[in-house]
Amino acid sequence: MHDARALIEMGAEAVRRLARRGYSLDLSELESLQSRRNQNIRSADELRAESKRVASEVQQTAKQGGDISKLKERAREVKDQIRDIEAGQVQVEEQLRDLLLSIPNLPDDAAPDGDSEDFAVEIRRVGTPPAFPFEPKDHVDLGEATGILDFARATKLSGPRFAVSRGAGAALERALATLFLDLHTRRHGYVEHAVPFLVTRKTMTGTGQLPKFEEDLFKTGVADRELFLIPTAEVPLTNLYADEIIPPAELPLALTAHTPCFRSEAGSYGRDTRGLIRQHQFAKVEIVQMVDPADADATLETMVGHAEACLKELGLAYRVVKLAAGDTGFSAQLTYDIEVWIPSQNTYREISSVSNFGTFQARRANIRTRGEDGKPKLVATLNGSGLPVGRTLAALLEQCQQQDGSIVLPESLVPYLGFRRISADGTPEA
Repeated sequence: MHDARALIEMGAEAVRRLARRGYSLDLSELESLQSRRNQNIRSADELRAESKRVASEVQQTAKQGGDISKLKERAREVKDQIRDIEAGQVQVEEQLRDLLLSIPNLPDDAAPDGDSEDFAVEIRRVGTPPAFPFEPKDHVDLGEATGILDFARATKLSGPRFAVSRGAGAALERALATLFLDLHTRRHGYVEHAVPFLVTRKTMTGTGQLPKFEEDLFKTGVADRELFLIPTAEVPLTNLYADEIIPPAELPLALTAHTPCFRSEAGSYGRDTRGLIRQHQFAKVEIVQMVDPADADATLETMVGHAEACLKELGLAYRVVKLAAGDTGFSAQLTYDIEVWIPSQNTYREISSVSNFGTFQARRANIRTRGEDGKPKLVATLNGSGLPVGRTLAALLEQCQQQDGSIVLPESLVPYLGFRRISADGTPEA
């Protein structure tokens, strides 16, 4: 969310930056609403001052035995005018808030031009994609052949875009999540949290999922209670500090959580309907930081490294790209995507997005700290996937597959699993 005055002061610069992400800012509408808001405030203040003055005159005139009928009539008129202005002010405030909530974050000039993944700029590649002396299978065929993934029964339970893991598959999912949490808490300094999976509309609005992305969310409710299933732990983790002032000595705050995530994928238009790449429910370890805005750029680079560390620990080949301005998420200023190699598709696919939101989310959620002068100021928020369990499992199965249909897993997972190999029939083997 933006400060209307800041956007108006930026003027053409705000229009230019938002145009890079395909958003056309109607500056005249914003200026009109802000002007009406300010005029209403001034008029209401003037009328309240007059109301006090008339009330004082009524009291003085009454003491002197004078006629107060006209003064009382004026007092009623002023009160009616104040009521009308206040009603109009509520309407203007709602219109201004609705407009500001719909305006995406200003993209960082460091983001390349473009409006799709085709314009992303590759930063680096790490690891060598495996070369197989056979035609590699995709993770669906591997999972079903070994019996560790069952998509048919998941569809029977819940419809398409769900999965059931069993045996070594379920153990592998648990091991991946624990490995990621251990890396982030023991090596990277994050504090693990267990958070609610159902949150309020206000909470969803605080991180930018609402109002724009309501069609992508699963919603439920009981009686008059409306709750949303979280699409990512970013939502509850960031909003833990909504409407709070964080002491400067406590920054940076580094938070992590392993949660299920729920997404309708309303805008995916049939993409990746097969397998674990794009599901309605999936597990993910999320990393979130809240920092002084001056430290946000450096923190973004650090957090990308934290997400990369998970892939390095597994020995998976991947690359890092910087997203184009027009392909950057609604709330983000700048985003790096980490893309893991998927052998069956012979390409890299996104497995983590790490973003700097600047003060955009903090303004929406009212998360502040104090500056050197002691006055409250907004923090900067950042978050990233560190990592999603399902997509990591898909990449792991495909990159680690053997010609006989077995899977040889990374050594780093053995302490969490107690086995290194999944045989072609799904049996765990040392």
